[in-house]
Amino acid sequence: MTEFWLISAPGEKTCQQTWDKMMVATTRNNNLSTNHKFNIPDLKVGTLDVLVGLSDELAKLDSFVESVVRKVAQYMADVLEDSRDKVQENLLANGVDLVTYITRFQWDMAKYPIKQSLKNISEIISKQVTQIDNDLKGRASAYNNLKGNLQNLERKNVGSLLTRSLADIVRKEDFVLDSEYLVTLLVVVPKTSYADWERTYETLAEMVVPRSSRKIFEDQESGLFTVTLFRKAVDDFRHKARENKFTIREFQYNEEEMKADKEEMTRLSTDKKKQFVSMLEKGDSNTKTVLIHFSLQGPLVRWLKVNFSEAFIAWIHIKALRVFVESVLRYGLPVNFQAMLLQPSKKTMKKLREVLYELYKHLDSSAAAIIDASMDIPGLNLNQQEYYPYVYYKIDCNLLDFK
Repeated sequence: MTEFWLISAPGEKTCQQTWDKMMVATTRNNNLSTNHKFNIPDLKVGTLDVLVGLSDELAKLDSFVESVVRKVAQYMADVLEDSRDKVQENLLANGVDLVTYITRFQWDMAKYPIKQSLKNISEIISKQVTQIDNDLKGRASAYNNLKGNLQNLERKNVGSLLTRSLADIVRKEDFVLDSEYLVTLLVVVPKTSYADWERTYETLAEMVVPRSSRKIFEDQESGLFTVTLFRKAVDDFRHKARENKFTIREFQYNEEEMKADKEEMTRLSTDKKKQFVSMLEKGDSNTKTVLIHFSLQGPLVRWLKVNFSEAFIAWIHIKALRVFVESVLRYGLPVNFQAMLLQPSKKTMKKLREVLYELYKHLDSSAAAIIDASMDIPGLNLNQQEYYPYVYYKIDCNLLDFK
């Protein structure tokens, strides 16, 4: 399970007592969850009005930052394509895996100075993550354009003989070149019509050079044939060929153009690989193995790694801010609460919720109606409101949606 429950409860005589009570209730008797203290520093409280307004703003900011975290993670998966199994190991926060970062959370004093007001800290995070979101859109657009251009070129080199590029199929000797009177055409003939072609091509028009047709390539459905004829007979030949379901490909042999197409394909392919892979070659003169491995030096993947980390760290700081603000609003001043991180298993979630309710129901009796999920009232979905007598926020580290 990569789901965590970030909760807080008011301090008893000491916050340690609050922690000990929760530990006894959830682990020592029934092992319902793995628990960690969640350290939140002494933040500036401000006025009640500011806290109430900030509570709503932080809820929206939480949702926005989470969406950016998920977008960056999913784009990493899309870019790495066939190595999606390696994506998870590249999604780190401060150089460690996400579970380790959350369970050992320490406030980043350098990025988010606690001498600033809560509103200022939230604005710093908002500005930072908005910039990441905007940068991602630009980089994603550039990469997708590159990928699209490459795919278009790749499509030209595969597929039907009716549409694919012929540059890698034909050779100079297949054509009569530089003739004032003669021209060589390329004709796509269905495999089922080979015999018809051989029998009729010389009579489809006048001035077809006898025995000039030769098959130079075939795929699963068709063959590509050459035929040489006088230039003035081309229109007539084209018309008759169409009637017989033979397709003439529009093609002029031009070595410079074909060379330029191949170079463009190579350039786009290289540009794409530079975004996220490095090539290693090894072997002797007889064998060479090209190993493609996902290099952290690829600029796009490097950017995604760095900014995923930044966005995720910002997200967990937003959770910390929300716990602080909500705890002050619920439990009052002076600030005295214990923030705790619980990691339940799927089998124990329902029981854990019941145990926490029994432990903290005295904090807010109005939560009783909501916690009673057995009350199924048509039109009301109270159990989805996730309001409990204690402060609660969910953190779900399962960020990827693999198709």
